[in-house]
Amino acid sequence: MSKKKIAVMVGSLRKESVNRKLANELIKLAPESLELEIVEIGSLAHYNEDLDENPPAEWVTFREKIGAADGYLFVTPEYNRTFSGVIKNALDVASRPYGQSKWGGKPGGIVSSSVSPLGGEGANLALRQPMVFVNIYMMQQPEAYIGNSWELFDEQNNLKSDDTRTFLQGWVNAFAEWVYKF
Repeated sequence: MSKKKIAVMVGSLRKESVNRKLANELIKLAPESLELEIVEIGSLAHYNEDLDENPPAEWVTFREKIGAADGYLFVTPEYNRTFSGVIKNALDVASRPYGQSKWGGKPGGIVSSSVSPLGGEGANLALRQPMVFVNIYMMQQPEAYIGNSWELFDEQNNLKSDDTRTFLQGWVNAFAEWVYKF
């Protein structure tokens, strides 16, 4: 069985982003069948159709990485009951020009987090909506809402909660099974 390349997009740009820490934890926990790599989205220029005739270099590179991936993992905070703007911009950049989307027909998954006990449930559900149009086949179950996220990591960025680690391990194993269905 060949490894599947999974592009991981982190929706928080903060230096000490809990979402980046969660993404790194998922990378560590991923089974050997998956190769997870964070694809940076923070420097992508805001999507503007006028730029499609001569796209910025970072768009070209990003579109190539998205097209080459076998699947996608989105790790997003919840901002105002929805997902982050940088993820929305990344979706737009790689889905354009119209008819040339790099996303389509591949599996995806979402892990959301929040400082609240709800774990970014609103962001997780809202991010599923554009996936229908860009034709990413989202894993339905298990869902991953990581609540009280500011308490999860110590000063060395180690996950403190064995329960959370066990949950993330189960989630990423289920995600690997989902990816291999395609």
